[in-house]
This record gives sequence, C-alpha cells and structure tokens, in this order.
Amino acid sequence: MRVVEELADNLAKDAIELANELGNDDIIYEKAKVLVATASTMEEAYMTSIRVRLAERRARRFLEEKTQAV
Repeated sequence: MRVVEELADNLAKDAIELANELGNDDIIYEKAKVLVATASTMEEAYMTSIRVRLAERRARRFLEEKTQAV
C-alpha cells in the first residue's frame, strides 16, 4: 500500500532530522516501538526507510571524503 510507505517515509525523515537536532539516535528507535505496538506494517516500512536514508547518507559522506582526497 503506497500510503503506508509515504507516511512511513515522512516519519523517517522527521525522526532522522530530530535525532540530528538532539544528537540522539534513540528517538528513531523509540518511534519504531510506538509504531510496532499499533501498526507492524507501518513499523516495517518506517525502519526500511530509516535504513535506506541512513545508508544513503553514509554513502554520500564516503564519496565526499574520496573526492576531497583526490
């Protein structure tokens, strides 16, 4: 269901942003606990979005480091 993925992705973006502002990644996992208690499908989509977004961020940092090293 596309709406679940869109909502979960929006929640993931917000959670990552708040975690960065607070300097505490626990907010990401606390939100996941709330979701799994009420909607496991939403929690799965949320965590997938979290993993993809964080992996993309790490990959961009890697590329930036390699570019600066050249």
